Amino acid sequence: MKPFKYPIFYLPIFIFLLVSNTLCAQVHVVKRLDGSKISVAEIDNKVKSIMDAANVQGLNLAVLNNNKPVFVKAYGFRNKPQNSLLDTVTIVYGASFSKAVFGYLMMKLVQEKTIDLDKPLYQYLKKPVPDYPYFSDLKNDDRWKLFTARMCLSHTTGLPNVRQFNPITSAMDSLGIIKIYFTPGTKYAYSGEGFKFLQMVVEELTQKTTEELAQERIFKPLGMSRTGYIWHSSFGDDNVAVGHLNNGLIDQKRKRTEAVAGGSLVTTIADYSKFISAVMQQKGLSKKMYEEMLSPQISIHSKTQFPPISFETTTENDAIHLAYGLGWGLLDCKPYGKAFFKEGNGGSWRNYNINFIDKGIAIIIMTNSENGEKIFQELIETLVGQTCIPWKWQDYVPYYQSKK
Repeated sequence: MKPFKYPIFYLPIFIFLLVSNTLCAQVHVVKRLDGSKISVAEIDNKVKSIMDAANVQGLNLAVLNNNKPVFVKAYGFRNKPQNSLLDTVTIVYGASFSKAVFGYLMMKLVQEKTIDLDKPLYQYLKKPVPDYPYFSDLKNDDRWKLFTARMCLSHTTGLPNVRQFNPITSAMDSLGIIKIYFTPGTKYAYSGEGFKFLQMVVEELTQKTTEELAQERIFKPLGMSRTGYIWHSSFGDDNVAVGHLNNGLIDQKRKRTEAVAGGSLVTTIADYSKFISAVMQQKGLSKKMYEEMLSPQISIHSKTQFPPISFETTTENDAIHLAYGLGWGLLDCKPYGKAFFKEGNGGSWRNYNINFIDKGIAIIIMTNSENGEKIFQELIETLVGQTCIPWKWQDYVPYYQSKK
């Protein structure tokens, strides 16, 4: 009888699963910010307990110590109705993790002198901005001439987050008219449309798609073979997660053929932990570019992050110096030092990542459940320790508290 052989296209997945399982088996403890440690068994018990309590169907989790992944594990279901389990190479939706990757990509292009952070972006274009169909609504407001890459990456363009939603009231606008809500560069307001504007400029400038640029400069060099801004046939259809909505419906992401710099990333927890590890180790960028990316560009004093444009301010986050860098949120968490973070929220997909630079400790949480963000605080405080993450500003209400 001949021994069974895996088809050649399954070998990379098989090998990674073997290595991943070995890693988790060998690492018995994870180091927290205060130097204390938590065992893998304790992590497993806590994760399963809070997932059950909060009705979270699936969870991907990674922890970095010394800037390297020491714990990468999947819990629960990639598709609960089908009783299909998640694993560390299951394709999941990254949502706005896309912006963090794009920010890093842009800093590589700045380093290569392909683009300048402060040169008005319209000067790179062949036509006036209103001549591009997506931004034609700006024909009567020439403040688009002020837009720079720095403004797009730090969410200070004045453009809305998503054109179909009013950034002040969150009311849906069926016409989706896009406009500039304040003088660019003067205020922080989370904006996916700002990232789309920068994407348009970069693609015309380089004559390459965002996907091509990301594959060349990030995904392939880091071995992120199951990551893309678009769908690749090599991903296959067998190991792909669906989202779980609270109304019982299944949220299945469409397979995109065009990249959206601010929100189309699909990846795995194994791949994304490679990316965060590279960023934490300052790979691919000079010290100058790395520091520029993670330097405060605009201080944040809004009471909440969403709706994006708020007129209510607070001093609650002044102590942690809440700010935005280039593609990342920033804070200073005494006594643990500086940290950078990124959220990802898209319907039933709720993701969170925070990285403590001075401690070399990071955590990545990716869930395919509408309830996912309800476990962020307890999970992070258990695995990483008491932090100064601005939970109220991010509107992350734990499952055991009612929303006021």
